[in-house]
Amino acid sequence: MPPLESSATTEESATKPLWIGTSWKMNKLGSDARAWANTLTENLTDDVLSQVQPFVIPSFTAISPVAQVLDGRSPVLVGAQNAHWEDSGAWTGEISVPQVKDAGASIVEIGHSERRTHFGETIETTRRKVEATIRCGMRPLLCIGEPADTKAAGQSAEYILEQAHGALDGLDESDLGKVLIAYEPMWAIGDAGRPPRTEELVESFAALGDEYDHRVEALLYGGSVTVDNAAQLLSIDHVGGLFVGRTAWDVHGYLELLRIAEAHRRS
Repeated sequence: MPPLESSATTEESATKPLWIGTSWKMNKLGSDARAWANTLTENLTDDVLSQVQPFVIPSFTAISPVAQVLDGRSPVLVGAQNAHWEDSGAWTGEISVPQVKDAGASIVEIGHSERRTHFGETIETTRRKVEATIRCGMRPLLCIGEPADTKAAGQSAEYILEQAHGALDGLDESDLGKVLIAYEPMWAIGDAGRPPRTEELVESFAALGDEYDHRVEALLYGGSVTVDNAAQLLSIDHVGGLFVGRTAWDVHGYLELLRIAEAHRRS
């Protein structure tokens, strides 16, 4: 796992890898997950990985099978899609950060809009989960993003900064440097999401960059990412990687995204 420390200068940022990851949501059984991970490791080459940090976030039941395939065979990091803020206790149906770490995860996804919308995730619970993840020596992946009506009102930047500040304020600079932030506008994700125009994302990334560039590990974009728009999205100022859904569920789509990111970094 890469060192959990932040970069402080533009020169250092330019040498940091592009983070290219995927969350499988509630998809893939164990056999499917192992097959995806095996195909990935068989096709990864040094020329794809010199400028890119890959990661995959399976469903809970697939964390261990995927981690077992990838362990010692590739630099791909494995994550969990959620975890509770307590290390243990009477929390029926929940899974703790130490438990997902034990299963082989090194990243915890926190605050995805589906969690906020359907399962009551709040800014306060994201803050607790970020703290728990860092306490256990893992990397938080904080997801933020505004709904369509907020975008239409011209309040995207204010909305996502409120989400980020609420989850991250109080962290010292060292801990903040362990954080990945994924900006995933709600109007661009899921079955009903539409691919964004790059100009629609510039203001939000400018606001995030002013606040967090060179302080967090990377700022990622997620939402209707495809092999056709990936390079264009990576060209937006302050974007340090992509967090991908459906395009990367097929391992060959994911491999193509890694190649696109590698070529973009080398250009």
